[in-house]
Amino acid sequence: MAETRPTATVKQATSVQVRKSSNAISLIAPVLCLLTGYLLWRFVLGSADNFEKGTAGGFWPDREGPKSALSKMYLGGIIVPILLGTFLTMLVFVIERFMTIAKASGTGNNSDFIRKVQYHLANKNVDAALTECDKQKGSVGNVMKAGLSRYKDMISDNELNTEQKVLAIQKEVEEATSLELPMLEKNLVFLSTIATIATLIGLLGTVVGMIRAFAGLGADSGGASSAAQLSIGISEALYNTALGIGTSAFAIVFYNIFTTKIDGITYGIDESGFTLTQTFASLYK
Repeated sequence: MAETRPTATVKQATSVQVRKSSNAISLIAPVLCLLTGYLLWRFVLGSADNFEKGTAGGFWPDREGPKSALSKMYLGGIIVPILLGTFLTMLVFVIERFMTIAKASGTGNNSDFIRKVQYHLANKNVDAALTECDKQKGSVGNVMKAGLSRYKDMISDNELNTEQKVLAIQKEVEEATSLELPMLEKNLVFLSTIATIATLIGLLGTVVGMIRAFAGLGADSGGASSAAQLSIGISEALYNTALGIGTSAFAIVFYNIFTTKIDGITYGIDESGFTLTQTFASLYK
């Protein structure tokens, strides 16, 4: 009876370390921005010094006779501070995503980095390739470094065949990629949500303002003076629409910018994985 030898299996150990990242900003920032939006509306735009007359104190004091265009925003109603908070929230996540994606992009051009790694691997100088990863950093550099660590281990492995070694390298790259991509896409949902709802909130504020304006018109039978008050009320209500559309437009623009940059980083990660597996398969048959 022929003796059967056990088939070598791919090692399961991985050099990829799970990142511990706090997402407290996604919980705290919207609340703080909404609070800041109210404070700006109530105490800056709604300051008594910006109006000719009005009541003092309170959550939403009455004001009349705005002295500037900015102070007219206060008369847009209670939806205005919500829109201001939404705009500030958008700015916070734009800054946060910009910093994160800039760090993930690395210190140099990803295409040039991959070509340098290919050159070193073609000369079987894995240590030099690892040094390039330390210089490049970023998501592509991190994934490439994880793959190169397993690449180096597979060169001296005598238990697995070439196909199994390539699979081990590919698995390492996939695990490193699965840790990098969520970090790149995190909090983009806030920008996409704001891009959708900011206009709707602005329209809601406009409708509420129009209701107030027409209600005032119905209570006053002053002829020409009523028409003037109606036009002022409509003008004030439209500040909500302007704020909502402006916030939505900014959110859409930055969302598209960030997704484009993430697509470029993702392409670099895919190219790095392909480079490692194909180079190993061709050099260590």
